Amino acid sequence: MSDGWNVPESPFHVGEQKVQERLSVRDIEDWARKVVRPYLPDEHRAFHTAMPFLVVAARDDQGRPWPTLLVGKEGFVTSPNATSLLIGAKPVFGDALEGAFTPGADIGILGIELATRRRNRVNGRVGENGSDVIVCNVEQTFGNCPQYIREREWRRIVDNSPGTPIRGRRVTPSQREWIGAADTFFIASGYRAEGESPTFGMDASHRGGDRGFVRVSSETRLEFPDYAGNNHFNTIGNLVLDPRAGFLFVDFETGSLLQLTGRATVDWDSDALSQFPGARRLVTFDIEEIVELPSAVPLRWEADAESVRSLRLIEKIPESEDVTSFVFEARDGGPLPSFEAGQHLPIELSMPDLAEPVRRTYSLSSALGDDRYRISVKREPHGLVSRHLHDHVEPGAIIDSRNPAGDFMMTCNKCPVALVSAGVGVTPMVSMLHSLAADDSERRVWFVHGVRDGGHHPLAREVHELATKRSGIQIHVAYSRPRAEDKIGIDYDSDGRVDGSLLADLIDNVEAHYFLCGPTRFMADIQTGLEQRGVPAEHIHTESFGPVG
Repeated sequence: MSDGWNVPESPFHVGEQKVQERLSVRDIEDWARKVVRPYLPDEHRAFHTAMPFLVVAARDDQGRPWPTLLVGKEGFVTSPNATSLLIGAKPVFGDALEGAFTPGADIGILGIELATRRRNRVNGRVGENGSDVIVCNVEQTFGNCPQYIREREWRRIVDNSPGTPIRGRRVTPSQREWIGAADTFFIASGYRAEGESPTFGMDASHRGGDRGFVRVSSETRLEFPDYAGNNHFNTIGNLVLDPRAGFLFVDFETGSLLQLTGRATVDWDSDALSQFPGARRLVTFDIEEIVELPSAVPLRWEADAESVRSLRLIEKIPESEDVTSFVFEARDGGPLPSFEAGQHLPIELSMPDLAEPVRRTYSLSSALGDDRYRISVKREPHGLVSRHLHDHVEPGAIIDSRNPAGDFMMTCNKCPVALVSAGVGVTPMVSMLHSLAADDSERRVWFVHGVRDGGHHPLAREVHELATKRSGIQIHVAYSRPRAEDKIGIDYDSDGRVDGSLLADLIDNVEAHYFLCGPTRFMADIQTGLEQRGVPAEHIHTESFGPVG
């Protein structure tokens, strides 16, 4: 681009880069180069082809963005190779995108598994379609974090009868009630400039929050808060350059769809933001057209109520100057669902002045099989939930949680393992170390952690004690700014940061599986160094975190 913002081979277009620059998160670039790919890895191909539905974004013949759901029989999505998806479904009669998926059209795809909260995005172009198939030629693909996704189980309806499509330009009373009760919607946005770039095209994205987080301020206007996410700013970056957008609300009980198209504006810092605790921005959406599709899809969803457990806080343990552990047991004293080392715990926390519980996910730092859950939480200065946990939640308090989830887990039971973390990224690593220390195998384990100093080093003693449980476990801790008192202790091994050269000195086994957790720039630098040393990409596993609070 002529204005100097675009970076060669950047996974972000100029709008995304401008937003990242405005919010001082341009360091996401290094990490994104690793996770935004021009092809579908095998695990993502398997994910999409197992989906019962896809959220898809495109433009109508007037250039207006709309999202919709494409639903087919089991196996309706196939992936003949790593750069294409074949979707054996078309929009239903009356859908705003009926007839829109013509060869060359931009298409954005979101695969989302509401029951497990996994999601993956694909952006590309429509290829030469068959009569009942939409071909997507992949240009970009990447995974997303699970924040704000409400868990739901789905079932298929055999005799589904779609109703008559309804079109309008103003929100009806029933539509106002629908939108006002929603905890989930999907948004379509896009940007295309002259020339060709994989960063151009359509994007389908999920937005979630507590019921009522989308406000109908008039018959032609909606408002919704934008919360902290992965710092890619795909949607907001699109809207900065092209304010046209489309919304999709799903009635999960009836399979009905409500599509809206219009124009969005971003409110970065007005006083109205204070009405939405935890929001970083406010988006206003002016409606131009509405399409309602009664009973459009043969799927129904139910909230996974059986997975909700009430937990009682039994211990609150300061681990460092800014990290505290919270230990929970089942409120009824019964057994808790098991988890795998590395997974996270989704919690629901009731807070004063908020009508609905606030949801967050925190990595479990506890050992397996002890009928207790432990999360170790860093107090973020502006974090809504982390500050409340640290300052107000005391032993005896009751919170709700859902089943542990996540796919950051050890997948090999014999390979050498390197656990590499920075800051509060140590939390899932401690859980993994518990598992490895109890392992009766002789495989090598390296635990490498970087932190500022001894005052900010959580779970230090526990890690060193675990290392004594069996032979073959090597611990190395680096302090970037050690205090004078740290130099007389035994809790760290070197000055400076954890980087590729340190790992090269410590670990000489390219067959090891590396598990990385920490800030995005830290993980990007480590991953680059590992790949340069010849470590296969499939041996590098990552879990990012950010100051969601």
